[in-house]
Amino acid sequence: MMGNATGIVEVYGLVAAFVACDAGCKAANVTVETFDKNKPGNPDSLSVPLIVAVKFRGRVTDVEAAVEAAKVAAAGVSGVVTTHILTSTEPDTEPMLKINAFDKN
Repeated sequence: MMGNATGIVEVYGLVAAFVACDAGCKAANVTVETFDKNKPGNPDSLSVPLIVAVKFRGRVTDVEAAVEAAKVAAAGVSGVVTTHILTSTEPDTEPMLKINAFDKN
């Protein structure tokens, strides 16, 4: 059986991630998976050298609304790298959504 929709918003920096998360949660009935981080290959050329993924879960329409609100909010802070919506997340993908690099050195 397939799971809920998943919306992923990658933003520049932790502050933008919190702003995006807050906006997305206020805009729709969604839950949030743990943030994930990724250091880009060109950190010295960026004003914020950290990419953070915010992952929303819920019904497709709610996830779409959350991603849109998050995208607008993060654009006003430090910017959005990319967004994507998985309309029906496969069970084998579910464990991957729990992975995060914030607990690692």
